[in-house]
Amino acid sequence: MKIAQIAPLIESVPPRFYGGTERIVSYLTEELVRQGHDVTLFASGDSLTSAKLVPCCDTALRLNRHVQDPLPYLAMMLERVRQQADDFDVLHFHIDYLHFPLFRKISDRVVTTLHGRLDLPDLQPLYRMFPDLPLVSISDDQRRPMPPVNWAGTVYHGLPETLLPFTAEPDVGYLAFLGRISPEKRPDRAIEIARRTGLVLKMAAKVDKADQGYWERVVEPMIRNTPNVEFIGEINERQKAAFLGNASALLFPIDWPEPFGLVMIEAMACGTPVIAFRCGSVPEVVDHGVSGFIVDDLDEAVAAVDALGNLDRAAVRRQFERRFTAERMARDYVEIYRSLGDHRILPLPPRPAGNRNVALLDAA
Repeated sequence: MKIAQIAPLIESVPPRFYGGTERIVSYLTEELVRQGHDVTLFASGDSLTSAKLVPCCDTALRLNRHVQDPLPYLAMMLERVRQQADDFDVLHFHIDYLHFPLFRKISDRVVTTLHGRLDLPDLQPLYRMFPDLPLVSISDDQRRPMPPVNWAGTVYHGLPETLLPFTAEPDVGYLAFLGRISPEKRPDRAIEIARRTGLVLKMAAKVDKADQGYWERVVEPMIRNTPNVEFIGEINERQKAAFLGNASALLFPIDWPEPFGLVMIEAMACGTPVIAFRCGSVPEVVDHGVSGFIVDDLDEAVAAVDALGNLDRAAVRRQFERRFTAERMARDYVEIYRSLGDHRILPLPPRPAGNRNVALLDAA
């Protein structure tokens, strides 16, 4: 198939540091190429890919200090995609909804993966206006706030199988927190778990400008007053394997409807179990008692830390290999590409217990 992947321009593909969407676009693009498809990637010019690259700006917009408004660059990218649209069997967008008006007339060749939260009130009238465009969710829970739309499937994220090596026995052993310092990620919970267990907590995280006040008011003072907490800052992909692989567990203490949570499967790839709060996609990603523990409060999280010895790190890695590889993700997307144009507008049907595969809607 001739496939166009249209990425955000805020980060490169793959990103140098934090950037979950761009990372998934990279993994998907490279795996589709490996499987023999003809793939073109529309992304920033500093992206690295084995697909054909159409550079839509010189560098990732977040790293360009001269860029004040990303919208003109996104508009120019959409015009490049429009000019070449007839060259592709499928156009796969990863930029939310900005392309909807331009590409509605060819919706039988367009699919959009929604990577963000969908419970914001301003989104409801938008999606009601475009109920025909095929959409892909990255978890079933992500769909729940949406009006009836044309769901083409749910595809869980995947990683290249060899990206992060399995670590059978961590050299150091500590609790890990990896992600953003923001209220919904609840780094304060992670620090409290470390305080109550006495274990070392290493925090590899970025602080966005929008969250600077939360960092200064809440998180930094907690770190200062908790001697067994070490703040590392933002890490790159090369550092991630050692950081996650040498951890006894990843703490994922979120307090928001997380659409997926890529760091959970990154930890699993290393054999590192996940202790996650029951929010958003967590029950779909973590197999309780196998790849980690799902908890409802701090007391349960502390108890889960004490129970880590009951988990088999090799079994954690096997769950990753069974459920969350890039090869599986690409196969699921190709199945959706081939089914475009055949969907009715239906709400999410109940998924049978234990079914972890892509949920394609019947075209009956």
